[in-house]
Amino acid sequence: MILKNISIRRFRNYSELDLELNDKINIFYGQNGEGKTNILESIYVLALTKSHRSFIDNNLIKTGEESAIIKGTIKKDMSYNLEIFLGKTKKQVKIDNKLESKLADYIEKMNVIIFSSEDLDLIKGSPGERRKYINLELSQLSSNYYNALNDFEKLLKIRNETLKKISNLEEVDLNYFNILTDYLVNKSVFIYQMRNQYIQKLNNICPKIFSEISGLNGFNIKYKPSIEINSYDRETIKNSLENSLKKNYDKEVSAKMTLYGPHRDDFEFCLINDNLRDFGSQGQQKMAVLALKLSEIEVFSDFKKTSPIILLDDVFSDLDKMKKNNLLKHIKKNKQVIITTNDLESIDSKLLKNAKLFHIKNGAVLQEEVKK
Repeated sequence: MILKNISIRRFRNYSELDLELNDKINIFYGQNGEGKTNILESIYVLALTKSHRSFIDNNLIKTGEESAIIKGTIKKDMSYNLEIFLGKTKKQVKIDNKLESKLADYIEKMNVIIFSSEDLDLIKGSPGERRKYINLELSQLSSNYYNALNDFEKLLKIRNETLKKISNLEEVDLNYFNILTDYLVNKSVFIYQMRNQYIQKLNNICPKIFSEISGLNGFNIKYKPSIEINSYDRETIKNSLENSLKKNYDKEVSAKMTLYGPHRDDFEFCLINDNLRDFGSQGQQKMAVLALKLSEIEVFSDFKKTSPIILLDDVFSDLDKMKKNNLLKHIKKNKQVIITTNDLESIDSKLLKNAKLFHIKNGAVLQEEVKK
């Protein structure tokens, strides 16, 4: 999968920017605060319609403007022209200049994996941040997952509103509430199954990569659903969630919200049985995230039968030689890589040799020749 070009209008600090990209390596360099990360972010937003940098996509539109537009041409089995319009109150996407009403179909067209400084939040941050991560990754892989998650979130909102009414002693049709709960449970089953399958696939790859870069064995990712699940067949999950909701009905009414379901899930990065969030060093945590992201590349390539676009946001300066070499080993074959850095000396000479180089200074992006 290749991003051939990108056109940015009124996004972050850029009023107007058009770039033709190399099929292999692209490096954007310049001082901090010049807008290097904003270019990677625009690519991520073009692919997933939201930013990787925060929970809420705020400040994406350039200050003083009313909207932003990002366009790009993707080439895989065939070429697609993708476009996203970001307004203050609405978002629209197009495929080949035609409005696409189904975001799931749009998101499936372009797959990206990003390595950035925010990645440590996957371990040190809240369960919500980990759920956001897994939802974004699975939405790229499966339109069915995206649709199920979207339906689940709508049902969850309505069920929570209904629980508030019940708690406030307002008149509620309990048959309607039960039907609502049944729909919620059915959507939840598929989400649980997909999350479990994805983490299993990662666990087939992650431990080996973690061992290569750290010398430590026993790394694994543990899925921690909010209900007890002994088996991930449909009936077992359905019965477990139904029982949790029935058993805790009074508790949910008191809390005025749904307390059990995929929206309360979490997962842990563990070394043997120790959660790295609580017991791991910062170095081990960084290696865990690096192993996770490298594993994603293989999972995506296997599932989609094409390599995702790799976005590296100033990661080389923070890696020792062994970790750089391991990263290079996983990204060098038939993959497009887009890198930001404030120091070209931190970039491996093998990458520089085959790269298209862009210098960012005072908000301008200039292509430069690589010095041989």
